[in-house]
Amino acid sequence: MHDHGSHNHTATSEPFPSGTEGLPDARRPEVVELADGEEFELEIAPVRKQIGDATVRMLAYNGSVPGPTLKVRQDSTITVHVTNYGDLDATVHWHGLRLENRYDGTHETQAAIPVGETFTYQVSVPDPGAYWYHPHIREDYGQEMGLYGNILVVPSEDDYWPPAHRDLLLTLDDVLIEEGRIAPFSESETTHVAMGRFGNVMLVAGEPDLSFEVNRGEVVRFYFTNTANTRVFNVTLPGARMKLVGADSGHYEHEDVVEQVLLAPSERVVVDALFDENGEVALEHRTPEKTYRLATIEVLDEMAEPDLSEQFEASRIHAEMQAAREQIKSFLGAPPDKTLAFVAEMDEVGPEGGVDTGVYACPMDPDIVASWAGKCPKCGMKLMPASAETEPATAYACPMHADITATWAANCPKCSMTLRPTGGGMRATLDDVSASSATAHDEQHGHDHSGHGADLHEHEHEHEHEHEHGNGHGRHAEGHAHATAQSIEWEDDMVEVNRMTTPANMRWKLVDRDTGAENAQIDWTFRVGDQVKLRLVNEMDSDHPMPHPFHVHGAGRFLILARDGAVEPNLVWKDTVLVRTGETVDILLDVTNPGRWMAHCHIAEHHESGMMFSFNVTE
Repeated sequence: MHDHGSHNHTATSEPFPSGTEGLPDARRPEVVELADGEEFELEIAPVRKQIGDATVRMLAYNGSVPGPTLKVRQDSTITVHVTNYGDLDATVHWHGLRLENRYDGTHETQAAIPVGETFTYQVSVPDPGAYWYHPHIREDYGQEMGLYGNILVVPSEDDYWPPAHRDLLLTLDDVLIEEGRIAPFSESETTHVAMGRFGNVMLVAGEPDLSFEVNRGEVVRFYFTNTANTRVFNVTLPGARMKLVGADSGHYEHEDVVEQVLLAPSERVVVDALFDENGEVALEHRTPEKTYRLATIEVLDEMAEPDLSEQFEASRIHAEMQAAREQIKSFLGAPPDKTLAFVAEMDEVGPEGGVDTGVYACPMDPDIVASWAGKCPKCGMKLMPASAETEPATAYACPMHADITATWAANCPKCSMTLRPTGGGMRATLDDVSASSATAHDEQHGHDHSGHGADLHEHEHEHEHEHEHGNGHGRHAEGHAHATAQSIEWEDDMVEVNRMTTPANMRWKLVDRDTGAENAQIDWTFRVGDQVKLRLVNEMDSDHPMPHPFHVHGAGRFLILARDGAVEPNLVWKDTVLVRTGETVDILLDVTNPGRWMAHCHIAEHHESGMMFSFNVTE
C-alpha cells in the first residue's frame, strides 16, 4: 500500500529559497469567467510581495495571491493546463469538487508535475457554491507561500441564492513572518506538526490591510474560504447585519441571521451582509482573548439600488434540504458503518539544548508541573520535559511515594492515591477542572462509543436552541460542553515545542476503531449509491487533544447528522467538518463517484505527517 506520509518529493536538508531579487511583483487577483468547454492556463511561479513592512518571496498562481477566481456555471466542465515553475514537484487539488477521480490532484491519482512541466485537468463543477484549489504535495509549504485560489460555481437556478447587489470572495489566511521573511521551511521535513503553523500576520484576499467601499443599504454576498494551515477563524461584522445562507457545497436548509461565523481550515461559508448605516465597519476575527481587524469597509451615504432590505429580512427554507432531513431520519439512531478516531502520539520533546531535570510541565499551561510525564488536567496534553528554569513541583505529594509530586491534586501514577497538599510550593489554578473530571471524560469519549446515537431523537429538541445556527458556523465560539479542554485552539500556545515537532517525534493518527488500522493501512471500499454513516471521534485519551477539520475528497459529499448526540438542526452539504476537542460527530456520506479517494485532517502539517488515508469506490 502506498505510504501516505511520503509524497516522493526530493528531500534535502536545505531550506526552500527565500530571496526576492529579480522576481516580479505580485499583482492583484482577477475573476475569470469561463464557459462550458473553455480552456485556461494556470502557472505556478515565485513572486515578490509586500506584506506590511516586509518584502517576501511567495508562490503564486498566475502571479497573484490568492490566484485567479474561476467563475463557472454549474454543470460545466473546463480544461485547466497547469504549468509548474515553482520550487518542487506539484499537483493541484480541486477542493470540494465531485469531479473525475483522475483529476483530483493527489499523489494517488496522478504523477506529480515536475518543475518546468505541464499537466492538464478536466474540472467539472456539478454543485453550486464556493470551492478552491491548492497544492496536495507539501501542502504545508505551498499554502503558506500563497498557493490557493477560489472557484465560484454559479447555480443553474436563478433564485438559488437570495438577491444581493454583488458577490465578494474573500480568502482568510495567516502567514508567519520572522526577520522580514516568511519563516523558513525545510525541504526534508515538516515542522510545527503538533499544532500546525500559526501565522502572526492576517491576510484577507492576500492583503494585511484590505479596505473597500459599499453603498448604504447594499447587500453583499460574502464567500469566505479559510485557506490557513491551521487557524480557525471566527468572523463577525459589527455594524452590519449578517445572514447565513450557505456553506461548502450549497445552501442551508433554512437561512439564519447570525452574529458570527466559524470557519475551520478549508471550510467555506456564504453569508449575506446588509450595510444599513453609513460609516466605518470592521470585518473582525474574534477569539475569547483577542480581536483581529481583518478588513475595513467604508459605508458611503449613497443608497444602493434596488432596495433589497425586505428580501434580506426574509429567511427562506429550501425544500430539497427539508427532503434530505426526512431521508436521514433512519440513520440517526442507527449504529455507524465506520468509526474513525483522531489520536496523537507524542515523544518527549524538551527545550533545545536542555538537560533531563526529572521535571515535566505542560507546554500550553505552564503552571501544570509534575515529577512524571502525566496528562495536563486543563487541556489533556502529555506533559513534556521542562526547562532547567522550571521549579520542581512541591505543592502536592503522594503519602505513599514521596518522589511523586505535582502542582495540583493529581492521582499518583504508582498507587492511584490522590496527592495531598504539602502546605508549600506553587499551586496550579484549575478553574474547577480536576484530574478526576478529565479521567471521567476519557472514559466517556474513549474506546466505547456504542452509546452515541441511540438517544438522538430524545435529544433533538433539547439541543435546538444550543445549536441554533447549525453546523457550528453560527454558534458562539466559546460555547462547548467539555470543560476539561478548550474545544478550539485559537493560537499557538506552545511556540517553541510546536516548532520542534516533526513527523519523527509526533504521530497524528486516524484509527479505524473496528479493525485497529491506522492512516494508510485503513482499507475501506464503498459502492456508488452507498450512504455511509461515519462516526468521527476526537479522543481526549491522546497525547495532544485538539480540534481537527476532517475533509473527504470528491467521492461524494456529506451531511452532518449529529454532534455529541445532538441532531444537527440546519442541514447543508459539506466536504469538511470541524471535530472539536473531545467531540463526536456523525456524518452521512453520499457516495457518488468511483475511484480512489482521500480523506484527511486539513491542518496542513497534520496531513503532511500522515494523518490521512485513501478508500476505494466501485461502480
